[in-house]
Amino acid sequence: MTIRVVIADDQPLIRTGFKALIESAADLEVVGEAGDGREAVRLAKAARADVVLMDIRMPLLDGLSATRLITGDEDSAAVRVLILTTFEIDEYVFEALRAGASGFLGKSAEAEELLAAIRIVHRGDALLSAAATRTLISRFLTTPTAGPADEPTRRGLDALTDRERQIVALVATGLSNDEIAARLVLSPATVKTHVNRAMVKVCARDRAQLVVFAYRGGLAG
Repeated sequence: MTIRVVIADDQPLIRTGFKALIESAADLEVVGEAGDGREAVRLAKAARADVVLMDIRMPLLDGLSATRLITGDEDSAAVRVLILTTFEIDEYVFEALRAGASGFLGKSAEAEELLAAIRIVHRGDALLSAAATRTLISRFLTTPTAGPADEPTRRGLDALTDRERQIVALVATGLSNDEIAARLVLSPATVKTHVNRAMVKVCARDRAQLVVFAYRGGLAG
């Protein structure tokens, strides 16, 4: 299966470089390029993209707003958004996660890191790379601006079993299924089942959104 990618960046040279890199991989295909956020939103749907590489700072519509429109539209809700940023530590990155992005990557990343990141978010895993980033996400999502848990979050919490809550909390620390399995003395398959069930119950599109839910619901932090 070929992963269909849209590149959204206002700098043509960057788009060209990303396109050449992505199309060097047999399982990836660039199906559109956007120089602004509005075009990114249009192409995400029109080009039937699987993943959108989204720059944060773009004309007409910024990457954050574009991400929210893509993930909030039923016709493009399955699209994964991977935020690309010059600065890996950026408050807009965390806002993008809350808007529905599946993760982010610094533009200084190595070529293989970018290709791997596309594959990671496409399969529904979170790309919240470094431990330092996890700490910053925790701090940001638990600031007063995040507010108390809303009604959908409370309903999601009520729907989770004790084991699911425990596993969701560990997911929020950035642990993989294998690491969670080792810590709880479970099989990786069992952990995966719990994670998938929790995602369905709390309406999380992917692992990144499960992390956001965990912080909003007070399961981590």
